[in-house]
Amino acid sequence: MTAVSNRATPLCIVCGVTRRYELKKRAERQEETRRRIVEATVELHKAVGPARTTISAIATRAGVERKTFYRHFPDPDAILEACSAHYRALNPPPDPHEWLTIDDPHERLRRALVDAYGYYRQNEQMMANVLRDRALGVPDGDGFLRHRALAKRTLAEPFAVRGRQRRRLDAALELALDFHAWQTLAHAGLTDRHAAELTAALIEAALPTRTPR
Repeated sequence: MTAVSNRATPLCIVCGVTRRYELKKRAERQEETRRRIVEATVELHKAVGPARTTISAIATRAGVERKTFYRHFPDPDAILEACSAHYRALNPPPDPHEWLTIDDPHERLRRALVDAYGYYRQNEQMMANVLRDRALGVPDGDGFLRHRALAKRTLAEPFAVRGRQRRRLDAALELALDFHAWQTLAHAGLTDRHAAELTAALIEAALPTRTPR
């Protein structure tokens, strides 16, 4: 009995190692499949927009069956969240906290607008599709809107205005940071720097005569 037990023990170890290896490879294949699905979704959102992206089109582009798609993304909103996270990881927007290193709020304002407009230009097709379809009821584009809100708060804070003046400032910043407002200026032939100068002047016109410099 002892001899049999001694011979069996190495086999059990080998079986355990093999089983762990198989599970690891299976997890890697599943992750690879999920990645292909997310990348295919990003490509379609950029090409035609979320509202026109079908499950069948995603599955075809990713090289999987529809049932495989649903196994990875049974919740309809889950693929939108995964797509947004993947896209933002590859195309991070400018960090508003970096603008805080610029002491002069007017200089900070211009730098921020140039950065924001540069991001809009690089991501124009995706942003146009996502924001268009959001207006149609597709629950996507939260990341773009959160970034705009943070940028707006960061740029407004140093001017320390309240009441009616703060409402005027908020409105001017909202317009200056609006993607479609930038599109209008860009399609009119303005460079991002010239557009930033124009919208910065609009924002400063909404401020009291005396503002911190």
